[in-house]
Amino acid sequence: MDYKKAGVDIEAGYESVKLMKKYVQETMRPEVLGGLGGFSGAFDLSSIKDMEEPVLLSGTDGCGTKVKLAFLMDKHDTIGIDAVAMCVNDVACAGGEPLFFLDYIACGKNYPEKIATIVSGVAEGCKQSGCALVGGETAEHPGLMPEDEYDLAGFAVGVVDKKDIITGENLKDGDVLIGMASTGVHSNGFSLVRKIFDMTKESLDTYYDELGTTLGQALLAPTRIYVKALKAVKDAGVTVKACSHITGGGFYENIPRMLPEGKRAVVEKNSYEVPAIFKLMAEKGNVDEHMMYNTYNMGLGMIVAVDPADVDKTMEAMRSAGDRPYVVGKIIENATMEIPDPMVDTQVRQMVQEFSQRIQSQGLSLQQYMQFTGSTVEQLLEQVKPQAKARIESSLVVLEAVVAAENIETSDEDLEKELEKMADMYQMEADKLKELVGEEEKKQIALDLAVQKAVELVVDAAVEK
Repeated sequence: MDYKKAGVDIEAGYESVKLMKKYVQETMRPEVLGGLGGFSGAFDLSSIKDMEEPVLLSGTDGCGTKVKLAFLMDKHDTIGIDAVAMCVNDVACAGGEPLFFLDYIACGKNYPEKIATIVSGVAEGCKQSGCALVGGETAEHPGLMPEDEYDLAGFAVGVVDKKDIITGENLKDGDVLIGMASTGVHSNGFSLVRKIFDMTKESLDTYYDELGTTLGQALLAPTRIYVKALKAVKDAGVTVKACSHITGGGFYENIPRMLPEGKRAVVEKNSYEVPAIFKLMAEKGNVDEHMMYNTYNMGLGMIVAVDPADVDKTMEAMRSAGDRPYVVGKIIENATMEIPDPMVDTQVRQMVQEFSQRIQSQGLSLQQYMQFTGSTVEQLLEQVKPQAKARIESSLVVLEAVVAAENIETSDEDLEKELEKMADMYQMEADKLKELVGEEEKKQIALDLAVQKAVELVVDAAVEK
């Protein structure tokens, strides 16, 4: 008995390294010390000495179940771009420059040519983001996964001067949201994708006119890397006030992460064209709109907030890097809103249930997740609360958008009746209450009444569907 008979081919490992070296070499930066084969990757940091307070940033991620499509299509040269993109985009979100990347490939059997092809994609992602591939690991796991399958993950390290970290703390009312187009689904939500479509070679090879390509090619399109675009914006002298990488959780979970307390983002859905792949997914899978925006990027992979005076300069810089930017919304003051605890608690339970369903679709129970992360139920509920409040507030923003879109107005008669109801509730004379209520308060009451009508419209539309 020897290691090869047990399922691990050391010679195949050597051959993989030999074949991938040319791709790795293309990513090298002057700061990289040594080459492949060492026990660790070495990177000279003397070039950051000019920074006042250099801060290292890190990001780690994988490609999720998108790798299943790569298996079915036997196409492995782009999945590595996804692994890099998911990490370096997060680093860039904080204003950082990605410096280097390391990958980890676990496979059932080491096929040197296939492994080298995967790494060629990783190297391409590194070139697109300007970081060096300083090392990695290919682990053969016989008996743990089928011979033809693999999983891919990695992590990136970047740097930023402390004064240049994008925190969102300086956002102000009226700042403009600019979104950069995605290439499609990117690298999250594929558990749902695989439920919507038949995951067969025949299905993936089907051509769709609305996509302009086959289903498989549309879904496997690699995640867009926004590092160069954000660098171009910075080089143009623009201060990015807030930045959000739209990944798992879509708009509802990622946009609030860039906002400080007291601010909210209003995204106009008609400000850009939602790519056909998302419309097809919603139609084929009967997925409601909220779930789509709560799972996918819906055509915008990165959203930044800038001062109104910097919009043109920002758009020009993004275009110069090859990206397609859109003005998609604005930042507004978040009116102090006392959301009742029962409403928040209900939303928290719903979000925890949704999260539980997502991880169950990947073979992991909520209890196992908490064991792995060392968290308790109480901690999980507390972590979800801010997102629950943000979702409730976002829903109100959507309703206000319906009010605007449908030109819903509150008549003077309706406003008069509402004030009389309020007077009864407060046990006051109606005329006295009207004297106390100012014009701004009347506008808010009128808006509240219009929102109620919008709720009725939304509910009626849902019933008709």
